[in-house]
Amino acid sequence: AGKIDLIYIDPPFATGADFNFTAQIGEGDLEVFKEQSIIEEKAYRDTWGRGIDSYLQMIYDCLVLMKELLADNGSIYVHCDWRVNSYVRLICDEVFGKKRFLNHLIWGYKTGGIPEKLGFSKKHDDVLVYTAGEEALFNQLTQKSYVPTLPEPHTESGKRLGVHRDTTCQLCGVGRPGQKYRNVIMRDVWDDIQSIFRNDEQGTGYATQKPEALLERIIKASSNEGDLVADFFCGSGTTLAVAEKLGRRWIGCDLSRFAIHVTRKRLLGIENCKPFEVLNLGKYERKYWQGITFGSKKQDQQLAIFEYLAFILRLYGAQPLTGMEHLHGKKGNAVIHVGAVDAPVTIDEINACLDECLAIKQKELHVLGWEWEMGLYDIITDVAKGRGIKLVLRTIPREVMEQQAAGKGDISFFELAYLEVDIQQQKRSQVCVVLKDFVIPNTELIREEVRAKVKKWSDYIDYWAVDWDFQNDTFVNGWVAYRTRRERTLALESDPHTYARPGRYTVMVKVVDIFGIDTSQAFEVEVR
Repeated sequence: AGKIDLIYIDPPFATGADFNFTAQIGEGDLEVFKEQSIIEEKAYRDTWGRGIDSYLQMIYDCLVLMKELLADNGSIYVHCDWRVNSYVRLICDEVFGKKRFLNHLIWGYKTGGIPEKLGFSKKHDDVLVYTAGEEALFNQLTQKSYVPTLPEPHTESGKRLGVHRDTTCQLCGVGRPGQKYRNVIMRDVWDDIQSIFRNDEQGTGYATQKPEALLERIIKASSNEGDLVADFFCGSGTTLAVAEKLGRRWIGCDLSRFAIHVTRKRLLGIENCKPFEVLNLGKYERKYWQGITFGSKKQDQQLAIFEYLAFILRLYGAQPLTGMEHLHGKKGNAVIHVGAVDAPVTIDEINACLDECLAIKQKELHVLGWEWEMGLYDIITDVAKGRGIKLVLRTIPREVMEQQAAGKGDISFFELAYLEVDIQQQKRSQVCVVLKDFVIPNTELIREEVRAKVKKWSDYIDYWAVDWDFQNDTFVNGWVAYRTRRERTLALESDPHTYARPGRYTVMVKVVDIFGIDTSQAFEVEVR
């Protein structure tokens, strides 16, 4: 609280299209339309389910929280359009106070516009600017304005046509020689910034993407180098990219994992981009869901956990199993273990399940988890095979937290994707990583439209990175390769990495597939 210098938000205006964009597949021009996920559908229903009422409630709740986050001299810019601008203005007056209103900016996006059968073409957005306190940080910007001159008659063949009032005659288009301009305080109508088009250099595929020039002007006006800028509907990451280029610190949030992944790639494309982390609400969201769904009182903890396990087992089509410490259910010939909502499934946890399987002579184990210990797949599958047990690892999808999807039974538990990697030690102290294969089990659950466009295993990969010395905490991008909308080729071999000192190192390889899902695997290397 009280630490953010500038907030810019561009919340969804009125349509579910805010969550849609076109994703590319593989090396060619193949594209697939990415529709909103069930989680995004829920957000849309929560926002617009009761019409304008529910939307305004969402905006109000967000603005109240954002006010707490702003520094005393901070500012907030709220981007909206003709659908909601009058409502949002009243809410901002309520939250920040009428005296904190600074500007109503008009962004005339220069080209395009929404044609109307009746009425004038809609050709601008609105940006409402409010300050947190009386003494707000503001860097006055200027714009070029032509110096007015005394009107002089404009004649042609002795006939008076008009007067030159500006650089160019409004009648004939002839400019006055020697006309000068000066810098004046920037006005609140910005009609010199063009909107983003599909083939623009900045384009990421998001229909609602804003141009960098717009955010550059806002960030320069209401923050200084080193200040903290936040965007809580960051979409394709324009605010963060501009903040990074201008030497600001930043925080970005978005509901969509695709938005976060697009933003990550965009930031990595910035020369000398400073280190940043991608964080997931993850266990906190799930813990909250578990509490409100199954009870949160301390005396009901065991009952809540039991109901949670029964719920997941039911969605998986399994029956509860009693009398076991680690095994929770049974489905056909397989026994089931369900991971906790607030912790990743670990190798030790699965080993304990394998022990119980051997004790009751079960030959097949399915483990369902929200998250997984890094590098778990290869290690534990080999262990299970050595103990004569078929092990299946499946991810519990976020959609189980959505009541409508769970009620329909429209839930798919995907098996973990896995990597085949060749660690090549070219010299004593030099290592190179080569991707050999990437397998997504249960491809039959992927839409046919997508499967038909995938020609080889690498088409499923959008991004991969290597941490050359993983310390079992934050993943550090030591080497990165990813596709962009213009460069579709993906390198499958890393540049060589040279270690400064001999020793044993953990190399972590992370792949992000075209669905925005991370798959990680760890490898040990010995450097002499």
